[in-house]
Amino acid sequence: MRLFLGVDGGQSGTTALIGDETGRILGMGEAGPCNHAGAAEGRAKLERAVSESLTAASLEAGLGRTTLEFEAACFGMSGGPDDKRDILAGIVKARRWIVTHDAATALAGATASGVGIVTIAGTGSIAFGRHRDGRTGRAGGWGYVFGDEGGAFDIARQALRAALRMEEGWGRATSLRGTLLKATESQSANQVLHRFYTPDWPRSRVATLARLVDQAASEGDAVAETIISRAAQELAMLAASVRSQLWTAGEAVDIAYIGGVFESDRLRERFRMLVELEDGNRCGPPKHGPAEGALLEAYRAEGLDPALHR
Repeated sequence: MRLFLGVDGGQSGTTALIGDETGRILGMGEAGPCNHAGAAEGRAKLERAVSESLTAASLEAGLGRTTLEFEAACFGMSGGPDDKRDILAGIVKARRWIVTHDAATALAGATASGVGIVTIAGTGSIAFGRHRDGRTGRAGGWGYVFGDEGGAFDIARQALRAALRMEEGWGRATSLRGTLLKATESQSANQVLHRFYTPDWPRSRVATLARLVDQAASEGDAVAETIISRAAQELAMLAASVRSQLWTAGEAVDIAYIGGVFESDRLRERFRMLVELEDGNRCGPPKHGPAEGALLEAYRAEGLDPALHR
């Protein structure tokens, strides 16, 4: 049996898929995040996440714990591939290798052809596009210090900023202050701020508070509504930037959205509306997830284009 591997390694978790040459997904495995590999601790985390997800996928596929050799393996890695290639080569055996960033594999599964634009909004944010002539473009993905506008961490950050302004008397009243105090078991917004600088509140945990901002917006909190609306607009601007890099006005472009932030009905619909203001844009959910996209790229590397199925 010829085996193929697709791995999505992100900030929130790692997913491995094993498929046969017909496109049948034999097994799936999940493990923790593996987005950084520079320091020894990060390297160990990446090795553990990939090894654990691959072992789980192998067991589900009925292939046991023996070392597998794949015809082709594709890894879509958050933070880029450059510091991860050698580490991955020591974990997985494959005749053909593809190590790329997670936005590329997300797009590979998001549209039927792997051509178009995907806007990703999880903990962070980025938009990535591929034209049918092979050209690619991206916007955003600068990390939480300099970018990630519209991502879950940024939404939670904007909520805390609003709560701090209210507490200090120079911001609008908002229910977000009370919501954040309750969620973090704090006595003041300033205490919330200091909690967010501790190891107990890593970015991934802070990002989970974005859903509370969406809930406040749905209940009519004007400040929360503004935060969610602005996030949708910033994500739409990322998609528009990639479009302008690769396509001319009026050309038909498939644009998909992916990531936990788009679970917000309010944000998702505003994003779709803004994106489709551009003539030729068609906006919708992804055809497949990022791990499936990585598996499809592994097939494409061998000249195959099967329909994925269980």
